[in-house]
Amino acid sequence: MTSADLLVDAFGRIKENVHGAVADLTQEELTTRPDGTGNSIAWLIWHLTRVQDDHVAEVAGLEQVWTAAGWVKRFDLPFDAAATGYGHTSAEVAQLQGVTADLLLGYFDAVHDQTIAYVSQLTDPDLPRIVDTRWNPPVTLGVRLISVIDDDIQHSGQAAYIRGLLLRRR
Repeated sequence: MTSADLLVDAFGRIKENVHGAVADLTQEELTTRPDGTGNSIAWLIWHLTRVQDDHVAEVAGLEQVWTAAGWVKRFDLPFDAAATGYGHTSAEVAQLQGVTADLLLGYFDAVHDQTIAYVSQLTDPDLPRIVDTRWNPPVTLGVRLISVIDDDIQHSGQAAYIRGLLLRRR
């Protein structure tokens, strides 16, 4: 098994988690905020997808799917096109309304496809390449990809937890 195989597997597991968290939920359920102020499933999935899109596109030298494929217009959010949700306030989280499962999964799947196309061709010698010098120590490609995977797994798990709470109400 190669490093590329491991990355493809990890991102594939994220896809399963995301689809499992979103499947068959109504627009109201997707935007329900635990305790009225927590992150909604819609926001969590949008955010993890935006981070993956932003970070992978940057290291791959590609345009983000968000802008290249017109997802920014389809979502029609009141945020700057570069926003990923990092540092969003509760009021900003509340602005993610009118989002459907099809919209969320369509964008996620498009980002997933671009991610898989990129990581599947990576080799072990690619992973130590420095991709971000703003940190000490500088961030390598391997570390950046693991960071994205970690963030995506955490947020998809949070979305799955909220889903469980919502389904208990049905």
